[in-house]
Amino acid sequence: MRIAMANDHAGFSLKQEIKQLLESGGHDVVDFGTHDENACDLPDFVYPAALAVGRGEVERGIFVDGVGYGSAMIANKISGVYAAVCQDPFCAGLARSHSNTNVLCIGGKIIGSALALDIVRVWMSTAYLGDQEEKYRRRVDKVVAIAAEHLRPLS
Repeated sequence: MRIAMANDHAGFSLKQEIKQLLESGGHDVVDFGTHDENACDLPDFVYPAALAVGRGEVERGIFVDGVGYGSAMIANKISGVYAAVCQDPFCAGLARSHSNTNVLCIGGKIIGSALALDIVRVWMSTAYLGDQEEKYRRRVDKVVAIAAEHLRPLS
């Protein structure tokens, strides 16, 4: 799978660990940066990565900042992106199985690397249940309809 990754200075170290996990699992990672721990502005990296997800240039995205919420706020402004902040594997599983998220946001200042890697493993390996259970498909379809009403399609 082709996965966009982005981070700010607070998420750099954890992003590197997640990137290594993904690549060792055979995934193609497109790293939008930042590439060091120098102070930077999160939108400069998450925005282009989220665009890549929204345009279908990658199948998913994993964004790491200090808390995760900044990345999610930016990503969810892009048509076709459905981002969730996950701080434990249980929520990561639900974010995929019930909500069909295509972007995972993690807070490098909130959780350690062992937990973060577990979250990524669960999120990457969990299937969306909407193909099997109508209630999940119906709910996600409503979110997609809201996005279609209020977000400008990407050109």
